[in-house]
Amino acid sequence: MKSLADEIVNKYGTSIIEEPNPGLVMVKVRETAKQSLFYLGEVLVTECKVKVGESIGIGLVRGEESEAAYHLAVIDAAYSAELEETAHWEALLQKEQQMLVEERAEKRRKLLVTKVDFDTMDQD
Repeated sequence: MKSLADEIVNKYGTSIIEEPNPGLVMVKVRETAKQSLFYLGEVLVTECKVKVGESIGIGLVRGEESEAAYHLAVIDAAYSAELEETAHWEALLQKEQQMLVEERAEKRRKLLVTKVDFDTMDQD
């Protein structure tokens, strides 16, 4: 995120509308049996708003991550402004997404190795 945001900041500059600050967001979940919605609890987030040119960007990240919220806000503003730099970002973002998918699959695979299958246990 930092390198993408730095491209924009170095070329266009930014103005911070709202400094990165912590907040709480309610997490809404759908219960599977009755398909009803309920609030699971709250999640700590950090939010930031910036302006690049005439476009406003919002960065909202989980946890206390001031720099990440700022970088994300800059990236959001760049996309909103349809700046030329965003054209080559798609390939980078898709590559990063693929790496995350593979990493998540590997973690899941390792977790499933430890899972006990009760259906295969002898029943007398």
